[in-house]
Amino acid sequence: MDESMGTPALVALGANLPFAGEPPAETLRQALKALATEGLSVLAVSRFYATPCFPAGTGPDYVNAAAVLAQGKGSDATSLLAALHAVEERFGRVRNKRWGMRTLDIDLLAMGDSVLPDPATQDSWRALPPEAQVQAVPDRLILPHPRLQDRAFVLVPLADVAPDWVHPRTGQSVAEMLAALPEADRATVKPL
Repeated sequence: MDESMGTPALVALGANLPFAGEPPAETLRQALKALATEGLSVLAVSRFYATPCFPAGTGPDYVNAAAVLAQGKGSDATSLLAALHAVEERFGRVRNKRWGMRTLDIDLLAMGDSVLPDPATQDSWRALPPEAQVQAVPDRLILPHPRLQDRAFVLVPLADVAPDWVHPRTGQSVAEMLAALPEADRATVKPL
């Protein structure tokens, strides 16, 4: 890879509400194009997938995807996250409810083998029990994303574009994390 591109970043995209009269899949397509206006290059994009809203019956199904991005050399995770948030805002994202329905969500999953803010904090958030995940909200960026290994709607698309990426704390590849999920979870994520 060109050294001027910096460390590749893995992102997950999702939407389940229309924006400007367009369906979620079109919002994802347009958001991927909009990343260039923030100085990001899209190196690879997964297929788009339909995923049930959680909890079931609380809203329309999601459209999910994953992408590998390159940013300028010397860019850091904080500036990348700000760029992703800027694109979300252009597509009507309002941050008023965690895990709520949305017009666009772009999650920074990982940047190479970076562990932020430090290994102990990342491990602690990754090990958080499900009931505590609902209540606790990190006050800073945690990388890799602490719920990455638990979510079929993230891992199925991510396996399209980065199956061999290895989690720097668990030592598992995306393909291995996906295989470790229950088949019932994987089966809910269907290609569009």
